[in-house]
Amino acid sequence: MVICFASGTLHAQTVTGRWTTIDDNTGKPRSIVEITVVDGTLTGRIVDLYDKTRLEKRCDKCPGDRKDQRIVGMEIIRDMKLDGDTWEDGTILDPETGKVYDCKLWLAGDVLKLRGYVAFFYRTQTWVKGR
Repeated sequence: MVICFASGTLHAQTVTGRWTTIDDNTGKPRSIVEITVVDGTLTGRIVDLYDKTRLEKRCDKCPGDRKDQRIVGMEIIRDMKLDGDTWEDGTILDPETGKVYDCKLWLAGDVLKLRGYVAFFYRTQTWVKGR
């Protein structure tokens, strides 16, 4: 029984899985992002949108290989590496604006904190475990 409890505790503390993004302005859920870690590198991909009228929307403002790609299925978090308890040195893309920001993320209890920043200016979002 102790082994099961320890295993559950470790699983609860992982950043991998599906997370619900929350709109900064309305406080309502916007999308589901699935975070995976492969060979020590974390990435995140939008797998669903709450606004079903936007399921076919493409990112016409996105740079590089994401230009004109459907938002659902798009990798928005790239190249994150673990440093202690924080994933950093990667980027996050805002598919609404097409802007790419330096990023770091960490767990704060049962929520995921993401900070996108340019130089000393930053914005932090809170994501909750998704469906």
